[in-house]
Amino acid sequence: MTLLLPTSTAGSLPKPSWLSEPEKLWSPWKLEGEELAVAKRDALRLTLDDQVRAGISIVSDGEQTRQHFVTTLIEHLAGVDMEKRQTVRIRDRYDASVPTVVGAVSRDKPVFVEDVKYLRSLTDAPVKWALPGPLTMVDTLYDAHYKSREKLAMEFAVILNEEARELEAAGVNIIQFDEPAFNVFFDEVNDWGIAALERAIEGLNCETAAHICYGYGIKANTDWKKTLGSEWREYEETFPNLQKSNLDLISLECHNSHVPLELIELLRGKKVMVGAIDVANHAVESPKEVAGTLRQALQYVDADKLYPCTNCGMAPLPRVVAKGKLESLGAGAEIIRKELAVQKSAA
Repeated sequence: MTLLLPTSTAGSLPKPSWLSEPEKLWSPWKLEGEELAVAKRDALRLTLDDQVRAGISIVSDGEQTRQHFVTTLIEHLAGVDMEKRQTVRIRDRYDASVPTVVGAVSRDKPVFVEDVKYLRSLTDAPVKWALPGPLTMVDTLYDAHYKSREKLAMEFAVILNEEARELEAAGVNIIQFDEPAFNVFFDEVNDWGIAALERAIEGLNCETAAHICYGYGIKANTDWKKTLGSEWREYEETFPNLQKSNLDLISLECHNSHVPLELIELLRGKKVMVGAIDVANHAVESPKEVAGTLRQALQYVDADKLYPCTNCGMAPLPRVVAKGKLESLGAGAEIIRKELAVQKSAA
């Protein structure tokens, strides 16, 4: 990336009301068959346009082609029964009805490659594509076959690697693995979770990222955050080992969080995606607020390694709010670029 402070989104953006129910997570599709396929591509074009107009440097599909950030991949795999549901406690904080692993998991064909090819045909900008991470996949299922979270995670890592290699070949510049479970299951992260991510990125030449968030801005997550105290130091448990990994970028939440920004120093040498947009409320940050968050982050990471982004997915937000937040992200990053240019010329 040649642009200083390249901006991106961490995950989902709101879907149009004609595609699925707005302001609702994981809402069912309103269409079927070919009509649905066409509608997803229309939505992808719209969300790309929103990103470009907002000055977002690294674009994505905004998860317009996916109902759920984990299960949309899982539903295409052999060995998982999507109809056989079990209620389990996920992320160790709320109950969810999830699919069941009934046999050996495998991937028979690419899942997202055609979507990537279509997005790539629309833009010359760098493209970032998100996949669920192995630990988070395991934590979003009921395993009736392997009976081992580690073994299932490693099987998923192989599948993710297969998919990632084809996404790279289709034109993706950054592949991001979403691992909200990394802020919960610290022993598993350090024992085998990071190793599973290493397996998932094996052989890739594109940049790779791990997005580690505190979850969507839904009540279950905001209530949990209230129990974390005045400082959220969960990243302290995993960043030292992530710093040693082969991942290129690590994503963390910053704006409106209680994350001590000095924790970024634990990632020395890595590129850091700094969440400068809060998705847990409808207030649109001003560009000056975004710039303030980025200035703080620059105390702990070099400018050429700072990637401003949103916090976790914005799917549940009204579309006008999400557009406003994207515009502020782009404008806030531009404020800092100009400040850095002035500093450089004065040096």
